Formats: sequence, structure tokens, C-alpha cells
Amino acid sequence: MRHPFLLTGTIAATFLLATSLPAKPVRTPEQIAMAALAAAPVFDGHNDVPDALRDRRKNLLNGFDFADTTNTADPAKGFAAMHTDIKRLRAGKVGAQFWSVYVSASHQGSAAVQVQLEQFDVAKRLIARYPSELQFCLDSACIEAASKKGKIGSMLGMEGGHAIGGSLAVLRQFYALGARYMTLTHSKNNTWADSATDAPVHGGLTPLGVDVVREMQRLGMLVDISHVSEETMLDVFAVAKAPVIASHSNAFGVNPHPRNVPDTALDALKANGGIVMVNFYPPFVLDAARLWLANKDAEEARLKRIHLGRPDRAKTALEAWVKASPMPTGSVRDVADQIDYIAKRIGVDHVGLGGDFDGIDVAIPGLESVADYPALFIELARRGWSQQDLEKLSSRNMMRVLKGAEAYAASQRESLPFENPVSF
Repeated sequence: MRHPFLLTGTIAATFLLATSLPAKPVRTPEQIAMAALAAAPVFDGHNDVPDALRDRRKNLLNGFDFADTTNTADPAKGFAAMHTDIKRLRAGKVGAQFWSVYVSASHQGSAAVQVQLEQFDVAKRLIARYPSELQFCLDSACIEAASKKGKIGSMLGMEGGHAIGGSLAVLRQFYALGARYMTLTHSKNNTWADSATDAPVHGGLTPLGVDVVREMQRLGMLVDISHVSEETMLDVFAVAKAPVIASHSNAFGVNPHPRNVPDTALDALKANGGIVMVNFYPPFVLDAARLWLANKDAEEARLKRIHLGRPDRAKTALEAWVKASPMPTGSVRDVADQIDYIAKRIGVDHVGLGGDFDGIDVAIPGLESVADYPALFIELARRGWSQQDLEKLSSRNMMRVLKGAEAYAASQRESLPFENPVSF
């Protein structure tokens, strides 16, 4: 009878072999993060360089060096150095970028259409000036081809649906010019959709707004629900047939800023197959910064009243208040908390990055330019995110959504355009 605790020769040999093999090295969070970014470089959903060029240079590109913009601060005009340039895009492992061709809600009607055209122009001219680094793209196949050539695939996203002037014909022409997403509103309502930061007038989308969404998806243009009200978001999901994006928004469940996406819309976005691309602006990231802005607005109103007729004194007093009580700006961990919340609620397949660089006046420490994306990936790797999930966050989710929109548009090639009558 064999003793039950004795190993047979074969088993013993196997056991000895296994215990003699060197243990598989455990990768550090830094190694996991950098491996993910090497395999799937960042595809960021929102960068405002075109608007920065309008503000700083009136869209004049001669003499502008996008290879390195670290020397672009102009204190006399109130400009800090830009957040974005080719050198730092490379350092940040950015492989593709949606450049926002933003139009302020202060421009309406034909003026908004003109500004939109000017922003398409400056973005395209900037991309064309750096052909060895940037490649203008209209579809996911181009993004993949650009990546293989070591170039940063560059797509254009409209920010502010008022720029179509309420015309589906203008929408189609902007698509033809290269728009591959449109944020339905900006800070104010338009004639067919309610904004998150304006008093509601439509209760969501109007019938024209529904047709805007339908026509965008028929064309293959991503519908962007950043900046819109909760009611508008839910109306979008009720009609959408292709994946929807929030190009630069966070979770209302973490920070109840009206610009963030509430849980009702997060759940609907999961069912839709879309993606929330997390924003790095402190008031959207952490509640303390949101409340600070409210306190600043109240203090500004108080000082203007105290120094009635002396705006210079009110301005000086407000500057002193800000210096004594600066905005809480949080840390990389706070951005990671936003990503974790979304991933835990609706799944890692539905989260991405939309940093809003060069569209924000205050940055998160540690995420101060496009060079700093790796810091966020390292923080998430420390929290246990796998390389596979980090690759989804960086670009694979965005590519899936983009291909989904393209596939739906391909299925609609025989369908007629949605129409609305001209207004004059």
C-alpha cells in the first residue's frame, strides 16, 4: 500500500521543475501603463488649439511654431503658455486627436456660420503645415493608417450646434468639410436643443433637433452630448441608432456640475454603446472647485456693488480675493476617481479621454499639458487597471465607437437626407 502523502516520481519531478523555474516578473504600474500606451496611443476627444489660435493670433499662422509652444505666454494679454504642441503630444503618447472647431454662443445666425468656416480653415491649415507629424483624417481607416506611419491622426469636431444656423443643409456641408462630430449645444440653448447651462426652453430636443440627430447619424457624424441638458441627452438616446459620445465631460455622480453626465444618461449611454471622454477642468472634476467658482461669482457681484462706478477697484479687490483664496485644483487622483466611477457604473468599454487642453484656464496639477497623459495611466495601473483595460481607455473604445458610427452610416446609404425648409 502506497502512503497517501508520498508523491510519485512523475509528480515529484513536475513539482521540483515548477518550483525551480524563475517566477514571472511582476510588472510595475509604470511598465503596465507605458505598455498600454505603446500598444494603443491616446485618442483624445477634445482639444481647443484652433480656438486658442483665434484668441491669441486672430488665426494668423505665419510665425507660429507648433513644434514647441512652451514660450507662448503673454502676461500682458492674460495668456498663459499653451498646453499643446507636437513635442508634448509625442511625450504624452497621443496617437490621434479630435481638434475642436469651436464657435462661441455669442455668435449667432450667419455670423456663427462664418466663424465656423474660419475655424475649419485654421485647423486644416495648421495640420497641413506639419505633414510629417499630423495627418488630416475623415474616417477610422485613416486614423489607423496614420498610426502605422507614425503620424497623429487629426479629426475635426464642431463644438456648438448653433453654428449650423438651424439648417440641415449647412450641417451636411460641414460634414463634407470634415466635421466628424458635433456638440449639439454650447453654453446657451439653440433653437432646437437645450444646454446644460441655460434655463430650459424646449424640454430637450425639438422636432428639428430630433432630425439633426438623425441626419448626423445618417451621415456618420458622431453626436456629442457634452454641454447639453439631461433632458436633451435622454432625447438623443431615445432616437439614436449609432453610438453617441460625450467628448469632454465627467460624472455628475462624482461632482454635480451641470456640465457633467448624470447617472440616468450614463445608463442610457451604456445601452447605446457610446463613450464618455473624461475632462480635466478642475470645476468639472471636483466639487470643491465647482463651489469655489460659485463663491467667486458671488464675491465678484458683491465687490462690483461695493465699488459701484469704480470697476478698477472692484477688479483689484477680486484679484486680491483670488490670490488669498485660490481655486482648489485637485490632483491626478481626482481625475482617476472620475474614470473609476464611470467604469464601475457602466463598464470600462464606455470611458475615454477628452482633456480639453487649450480650452481651460486652470489645469489639474500633474495634468498640465498634453505631455502628461502617462501620469494618469500610471495612477490607474496602481489601482489595478489591466493593460487591456487601459488600452480601451486610451483609444480602443473611441475607435470602436467611430467604426460603429461609420457602419451605421454605411447601412443608410440608400436612405434620403432629412430636410428642413430654408428660413429666408
